Amino acid sequence: MRGAVQGSPRENGLSVVIIARNEAPRIGPCLESAAFADEVIVVDGLSEDGTVELCRSKGARVFERAWPGYGAQKNFAMAQASQPWVLILDADERVPDPLRQEIEAALRGAGQAGAVAYRIPRRNYFYGRWARYGGLFPDYQVRLLRRGAGRYNDAALHENLLVDGPIGTLGHPLDHLTEPTLADHFRRVDRYTTFAARETGKRRQRVGWTDLTFRPAVTLFKTYVLKQGFRDGIPGFLVSAFGAMHIFLKYAKLWEARLDRPAPGQS
Repeated sequence: MRGAVQGSPRENGLSVVIIARNEAPRIGPCLESAAFADEVIVVDGLSEDGTVELCRSKGARVFERAWPGYGAQKNFAMAQASQPWVLILDADERVPDPLRQEIEAALRGAGQAGAVAYRIPRRNYFYGRWARYGGLFPDYQVRLLRRGAGRYNDAALHENLLVDGPIGTLGHPLDHLTEPTLADHFRRVDRYTTFAARETGKRRQRVGWTDLTFRPAVTLFKTYVLKQGFRDGIPGFLVSAFGAMHIFLKYAKLWEARLDRPAPGQS
């Protein structure tokens, strides 16, 4: 990390915050791409794969904390920042040089006047290829903000950063190396649909045939046809199909959770 001593604020200095759990295989390049910041903070959810040791070896400040949920963990991470600006990253994201230069320029005062936060376009990579279509680009994410200008809500999945003030837009994208293999994609969909079913269950009690058939079909049609996912070839079809599978599994898991099962030994 460059610049100020950790914990000592620098005018327009930058803290990068990352939450992680068992991310040793992929967090290293993320930390390296963030090394231009004044400090890098990692909040680790009690990893068991050497993530903590790896992060410390690369100069990050590491806090170990049991997992309270995505939003709460990110809020805790931002609260540890000592610099006036905060950049929020995930372990599978990378800051390319053009984006780094644009961020540095914005912090020097060359950004949009009055902005307290910036949305950043994101390139999502599936199976090693950039998904240009299917509604997956530019995929704007609000990730750069003045410390104290925003806070995440407590949603279990797809948490939102709520910002108090004007939001500007940067032009160069963040790289998101999301699913390198089909096995990774299956695991992610299984995990995320469990969270999604719980969130949906807070708003509705019943699951119908249209939820299990019509909704997934509409999602596949929208992403693959209307949003031109077909232009990404076979990976584009697979990403669209996984999107439909996400909808199907979310409602199937909610249906299962609503079942009244007989006690063991009863018929």
